[in-house]
Amino acid sequence: METPASPQARNSLRSKQVSLRLGLSFWGKKFNAENKKRAEALVSIYPDGFKAAAVIPLLDLAQRQYGWLPLKAMNYVAEYLEMPAMRVYEVATFYTMFNRQPIGKYHVQVCTTTPCMLRGAQEVYEYTKDLLKDDKDFTVVEVECLGACVNAPMIQINDDYYEDLTNENVKQIIADLKAGKKPKAGPSAQSGRLACEPTGGLTSLTSPPPGPGFGCRSDL
Repeated sequence: METPASPQARNSLRSKQVSLRLGLSFWGKKFNAENKKRAEALVSIYPDGFKAAAVIPLLDLAQRQYGWLPLKAMNYVAEYLEMPAMRVYEVATFYTMFNRQPIGKYHVQVCTTTPCMLRGAQEVYEYTKDLLKDDKDFTVVEVECLGACVNAPMIQINDDYYEDLTNENVKQIIADLKAGKKPKAGPSAQSGRLACEPTGGLTSLTSPPPGPGFGCRSDL
């Protein structure tokens, strides 16, 4: 009596059958030597039989290698993880961080969600889009919240956050990137404030905290 195949084994077989049926070619879209080591390390985090759990980090790895996420790269990730290609497509099309069309060297994401909008993000977005409209090295997109609301308005360029922005700040950041420089990320380069402290300076915790025993009765 044959032992029923595990779900993981069935998925692996199904993936190979679909690949053969569609004639999917993975040539030229495989991980390079460095990223293959990273992929192996990522997959090793998960228990045996659950390689598919690494699909998001491996798609991110593929996108970083190729600059975007072509279909062949998605197919290769499916083959690498022994999962149906359709499952990989479902993930890649759900998350907006995966770019299924070629983008420029610099991916400029301008947040225009409510906190940023209230701080002038729409003007920053229109200015940035107009500033870079003819430059193929830059891809400017409008995005939802990037999680830096307290330092609005802000933009993300590749992996870096630039916060507390004005149009002049944006102009200087873009000029530095075009000149091959690395602009300082975060809010301090633009506004001078540290992280998310108040723009007018500290209003609390302005002196060293009292030492042990403060406020305690002396007879205890």
